[in-house]
Amino acid sequence: MPEQQLPNQSRKRRDLLRFLAVIGALLLMNFIGQQFFFRLDLTEEKRYTMSGATRQLLTNLKQPITVTVYLSGDFPPAFRRLQQAVRETLTEMQVYGGSNLNYVFIDPSAAGTEKGRNQYYQTLFKKGLTPTNLGANENGKRVEKIIFPWATVSAGGKEQQVLLLRGNQAAPSDVRLNQSIEGLEYELASAIRKLSPGKRKLIGVVEGHGELSNAEAGDLVGSLSQYYDVYRVDLSKVRDLRALSAIIVAKPTTAYTEPEKFKLDQFVTQGGNALFFVDAMRVNLDSAARTGMLSFPQPVGLDDLLFKYGVRVNADLILDLNSGVIPLVTGKEGNKPKVEPMPWQFYPLVNNFSSHPITRNLDAVYTKFVSTIDTVKATGIRKTPLLFTSRYSRVLPSPVPVNLNDARLQPDRKLYRDKFEPVGYLLEGQFRSLYANRTQPGTTQFQPATSPQAKPSKVLVVSDGDFVRSELDPKTGRPFRLGFDRLANTEFANRELVLNAVDYMLDETGLIGVRSKQVTLRPLDKLKVIEQRRTWQLLNLVAPLVLLGVFGAVRAWRRKRRYAGFKTT
Repeated sequence: MPEQQLPNQSRKRRDLLRFLAVIGALLLMNFIGQQFFFRLDLTEEKRYTMSGATRQLLTNLKQPITVTVYLSGDFPPAFRRLQQAVRETLTEMQVYGGSNLNYVFIDPSAAGTEKGRNQYYQTLFKKGLTPTNLGANENGKRVEKIIFPWATVSAGGKEQQVLLLRGNQAAPSDVRLNQSIEGLEYELASAIRKLSPGKRKLIGVVEGHGELSNAEAGDLVGSLSQYYDVYRVDLSKVRDLRALSAIIVAKPTTAYTEPEKFKLDQFVTQGGNALFFVDAMRVNLDSAARTGMLSFPQPVGLDDLLFKYGVRVNADLILDLNSGVIPLVTGKEGNKPKVEPMPWQFYPLVNNFSSHPITRNLDAVYTKFVSTIDTVKATGIRKTPLLFTSRYSRVLPSPVPVNLNDARLQPDRKLYRDKFEPVGYLLEGQFRSLYANRTQPGTTQFQPATSPQAKPSKVLVVSDGDFVRSELDPKTGRPFRLGFDRLANTEFANRELVLNAVDYMLDETGLIGVRSKQVTLRPLDKLKVIEQRRTWQLLNLVAPLVLLGVFGAVRAWRRKRRYAGFKTT
């Protein structure tokens, strides 16, 4: 016999109870969600998960932070991916920053008139925000868009400009965009940290041995001064370096005395961090330009110290087919000499890096007269090569002939057989003193094998003193930004590498580790996309309609079968 239909009153009571149960379940879930906060990131590389250092930074914000992003507008799909990634990152940050973190997206080209748009552009230019013409391939076509890939982080009347489009310029556009996305969390969190009040650490720039002048080191000191207190330090006039957190040795040309080396040694072995940018060979460009010269080793007295720490800067010079340029007179234009930029193999452009947070996704850096570096045994020291020349390198041992006129000659590629020569090393661990079991220089006091103040530290060694030297404007004498090559009108990443290295050494929060974040590209097969485009478009259009029709037919059949025997009372 067919089932008897429930009375109307019972059905209403049942439906009401079901409705109340659903409402109650929703309220209970909402209450639990408020009491126990959690988020799920189901991506393989955890791309939406903030690091512990970032969460702690945002949770402890003491003042309101406003992030203004100039990435609004109609972008091609490839650029919308960067735009969406910035929005997602800031949304995730806002979860932990709460009411102290706000962000807004602005379209710089949204002005109604061309005059208003240009005026707004000028405002951005004055802040140092430069536009980028970035290209991408969409549906087999080349698409270009002028964008301002910048964000301004402001707090307490101060601002930090954040470049959102980073990565290696030599990489394909989609790879560079992906590298930029990988670095978003660090770039934004780093800017917020720099605006957050806190005790500033001290950095000393060593002088007294022919190091870079105040003008040549101007941008280096100015860049570091935004986040640290930076001082010039004469080792012959200070008792010790205990008050400093890090020291920088930038292109010395005369020798250090033993007492001065002892102060450096004690600083490093007792937990101080050091960055050495040293030349192994002496080169005089004036002589090289006139008649040529022979380059010989340049003794500055640091070889035994660095050897004890685990590296040896060799007395040689590297030539690289991937190089910068120098100006050479190639003829005359009327009564004036014609000057053209010519490749100069003694100026390698380093574009091969390790995956370390200091150099990950870094753009190319500019070097001049750089030497190879070997590692030697140093117990307990971890040695990480950071910078490598290209696969087309050539190493010339001392003495090395240097003549600028050689730039006119076509290099013999067969001679460039040395590959990926390391020119920069990071050393980490508990360093042993060069003066252990010896009397301290200038005294009769005995230096024990192990100091009670011994602490682990970090040392960066780059075999190029010019790595941190800024070119000077010939008209004003002011330094250009570190890494800017006036002849090529290109800014290389020397400045970024130094700032990353100092952050890695001095940032106790571990925020620099966020630079290791990786977002894996999973591109579609472009040929198959073109060939099968129409098929997939039809499938995506027709399949939902077919499934919807089948679902409706099955549902109607089941209802008919279920209620066919019911009789209305």
